[in-house]
Amino acid sequence: MARISEGDRQRVRELFERHLDVGLHHGAQCAVYVDGELELDLAGGRANAGDESTESALPTTSNTRHVLFSCTKPYAAAAVHALVCDGALAYDDRVVDHWSSFAEPGSTKATTTVRQVLSHTAGLPTGDIDRRPELWDDWAAVVERLEAMEPVSPPGKQPAYHSLTFGWLVGELVRRVSGSPIERVVADRVFDPLEMNDTGIGLRDDEDGPVATLTGFDAFDGCRDLEEGLGGHAEIADSFNSESIHRAVIPAANGIGTARDMARFYACLANGGELDGTRILDSEVVETMTTLWAATDEDGTLRRPSRYGLGVWKGGTSTDPFGSLTPSRVFGHSGLGSSVGWADPAENVSFAYVTNGVREETYEHVTRASALGDAVRLAVSG
Repeated sequence: MARISEGDRQRVRELFERHLDVGLHHGAQCAVYVDGELELDLAGGRANAGDESTESALPTTSNTRHVLFSCTKPYAAAAVHALVCDGALAYDDRVVDHWSSFAEPGSTKATTTVRQVLSHTAGLPTGDIDRRPELWDDWAAVVERLEAMEPVSPPGKQPAYHSLTFGWLVGELVRRVSGSPIERVVADRVFDPLEMNDTGIGLRDDEDGPVATLTGFDAFDGCRDLEEGLGGHAEIADSFNSESIHRAVIPAANGIGTARDMARFYACLANGGELDGTRILDSEVVETMTTLWAATDEDGTLRRPSRYGLGVWKGGTSTDPFGSLTPSRVFGHSGLGSSVGWADPAENVSFAYVTNGVREETYEHVTRASALGDAVRLAVSG
């Protein structure tokens, strides 16, 4: 029996359409699972946001694929958790136990554990590779630079969001342990079993677009700049429109998919790692993945409060993107001012919201995402 009434469905739909009407974004998708069933699957606006001519407008549908930015990270992390389920590695293994050239023997960096990588406490939040997009499609070059990096803080000491390095660290670890590239492992262990047919890490050679065009908005005059977040959202949005970025493997940032698939992923995690008779992770591993492992009032990268599980963010702060006054049990992830997905295991609810109009990833992004998240939470509880 559906837990969202038809009247509440309509109210959520009207709020979703209101966001489009007032220009909070150009095109968007919103999907919600409740008790393992798809309850909402909304889409509207335009996918080619940079083209203003009505004649050439490409409508956003539920199948329109979007760049997911950092919403990709939990997908990549799930590959590590799957290997834990296999017994192939453990969270407190040192990274060098599986990737010997990661650090010099006896160095501080050599003490880095898998758990620290997953909880953004590895001390490697950024490097020169972050500013070298021309190398992002060269996996060997990326790995070489990761190996040359030195921690900016002792491993395990300072939570600091690893905006791009997270994905490459996780990806190379998965490759070393499994013998397969991370995009293949995630497809085999997550996307294919859950029938997330419109989602991948990057586009493969046999896949065509289209991918919704990203457009960065100007800063909103009514909000003060708190110097939080990553900044440069408009420039980053533009760079992620290129086909070379779409076809690269950037496990922290270039997932390409839909809100419906993302909500399905979180529905599986909300239900302890199983959905529709398919289990992708052991329930104990999901519990570990979604437990709070690192927290800070001022993240070393984002300069705001952060709470980390192992590859996911945790709710319970005024700055998280999961809704107003979210329970601390909620977990998920957002992407650069554009997308967010979360799960509430106590309510067995999952939510995903994807857009192609990229706003500053602090207050403006959180406000629009929270409004829809709050409406869904109210509809389910009401």
